[in-house]
Amino acid sequence: MAKNKMKTHSGAKKRFFVTGTGKIRHHRAGHSHRLVGKDARRRRRLKKETGLTKVHEKSIRTLIPYK
Repeated sequence: MAKNKMKTHSGAKKRFFVTGTGKIRHHRAGHSHRLVGKDARRRRRLKKETGLTKVHEKSIRTLIPYK
């Protein structure tokens, strides 16, 4: 009898990724459109990926169990 597998949340797999050391990272929101109204410093900051807090990381790991 095969063990049931969890399904990966399709929205989470598009937004989060796991690094080689096992940390969960994501890209910041707000860098896709309406960039003219944002100053250069803010646009540079939005380009970079960032980590999650411990509380959010625990819930995201349940959504992407096989990454």
